[in-house]
Amino acid sequence: MIGGLLQSTLDYLAWSPPGWGATLVVALVKSILIALGAFGLGLGIGTLGAYGKLYGGPVARDLLAIYTTIVRAVPELILILILYFAFTSSVNNLLLAWGYERIQISGFVAGIVVLGVVQGAYATEVLRGAILSVPPGQIEAARAMGMPPLMLAWRVTLPQMLAAAIPGLANLWLIATKDTALLAVVGYAELTLVTRQAASTSKAYFTFFLAAGAMYLAISVLSTLLFGRIEAWARRGQVRPGGS
Repeated sequence: MIGGLLQSTLDYLAWSPPGWGATLVVALVKSILIALGAFGLGLGIGTLGAYGKLYGGPVARDLLAIYTTIVRAVPELILILILYFAFTSSVNNLLLAWGYERIQISGFVAGIVVLGVVQGAYATEVLRGAILSVPPGQIEAARAMGMPPLMLAWRVTLPQMLAAAIPGLANLWLIATKDTALLAVVGYAELTLVTRQAASTSKAYFTFFLAAGAMYLAISVLSTLLFGRIEAWARRGQVRPGGS
């Protein structure tokens, strides 16, 4: 009985049809690529947002406060639905206004933009806190020496804030990998949607959802190890708490 169960599982997950192995791996790659794009976009938004909140004018600070508050307060599924349809509708409305025809927005691009906007709000607060962790005396000393803002950021702020930001950014990356599953509600064929299709077709729900869970877990474990190495590199030369 156990042998038959194992064989049926292997048949379902076989690489070539009628197995779903290759299809699941392709969907996993799509999910990872969307997560990478969204994480990168969110990091860019977060960097601008953090500096805007700390050094921008009153209007910029107020707008960024509204942005981060709304994104962190509203459930991500609702945000994804709103942003996905708002993004596609806005692009097509602009095209129509400029005299062009409507186009079908790529689910891949829309997914990156939508998740990137969500990631950006969280990254703003992570990076803002990391910047605040830099001793203000060092920043004042750099300014007193006449160091321009970009050089100050590159040579003083960035190296020291990086170590403080890595743990928070690692969490955001893991959230991005899991949030790709929410794109299933708008019909994009990422890992969760393909898993659901495979399970519905074969009725082997436990097999396919267990396989998908194992894939997400593998991403999480590998990402944790990678970010651990990056954090160790960022903290090189620093004295750890309780150390000499």
